[in-house]
Amino acid sequence: MAPPIVTIFGGSGFVGRYVARRMARRGWRVRVAVRRPNEAIFVRPYGEVGQVEPILANIRDEASTRRAIEGATAVINCVGILYQNRRQRFEAVQADGAARIARLAAECGAARLVHVSAIGADPESDSAYARTKAAGEAAVAAAFPDATILRPSVVFGREDQFFNRFAAMARFTLVLPLVGAGTRFQPVYVDDVAEAACRAAVGDAAPGLYELGGPRVYTFRELIEILLKKVRRRRLVLPIPFFAAKIVAGLLDAVQAVTFGLVPNRQITSDQVKLLRVDNVVSDGARTLEDMGVSPTSVESVIGDYLYSYRPNGQFDAIMESAERLKT
Repeated sequence: MAPPIVTIFGGSGFVGRYVARRMARRGWRVRVAVRRPNEAIFVRPYGEVGQVEPILANIRDEASTRRAIEGATAVINCVGILYQNRRQRFEAVQADGAARIARLAAECGAARLVHVSAIGADPESDSAYARTKAAGEAAVAAAFPDATILRPSVVFGREDQFFNRFAAMARFTLVLPLVGAGTRFQPVYVDDVAEAACRAAVGDAAPGLYELGGPRVYTFRELIEILLKKVRRRRLVLPIPFFAAKIVAGLLDAVQAVTFGLVPNRQITSDQVKLLRVDNVVSDGARTLEDMGVSPTSVESVIGDYLYSYRPNGQFDAIMESAERLKT
């Protein structure tokens, strides 16, 4: 009997690659559906020869999305964007794209659908990111009522854009400006999110809505202080008031707009300032990782394993410290 097929949209992205690896270990054939398959060749060694294959699919295109789903027992949507540009808009990717995947998964007879959303998804939010996440969830639930929707908090791991970003900044500046220093987060390990998605995809977890967070809630400032200890650097953490952040973000957005995206805003956008006003933690009474049989992994137990390169002496930092102790 041939192994079942799973199609993972965004399967070469930060979360998607961990999902692909875990599904391959479970013996499934894995289709990694991406816009540029030639840039996703690295996923092939996740399984046996021919078990994991990148395929062409654009979730804004009906035909390629359908081809990617046909014959699949399970479909997992990991696609999401943090920034908008002329070609990639929140509405097109996180709302319309999610709706298309769910509708086609139902039409093609997929047994299970897993949709990765985000904590903070809210149709009434001031943030376009949060509103389109909510719109995507609503569309998924309407087209595929037995879907599993996962809402992770900030996701951390070796390839993350959170701790790596601030650790890189700490290399070159004595001051780390922080918007929303008091905002609370409940960071969740990327491999825990992947395991949750896989359990839903294979039918080992009940369908429905889950909010995924780690074992502890931190303020933004506390997370940066933990990071600084891990990279062994002393930096001034400077809280930035929201009114000032709004002005700066607006100017950066304007530069991106007038240059038609040639100077992209990768620092902080007006939409992100709105998001940072709201805590990003698991809601009271929500189903969580534990309800899916997954024990959450702490920030402190993981980030030192991949942030060591940002230390003053990189991977040799511990050796240098040991040598200094021997001298004394």
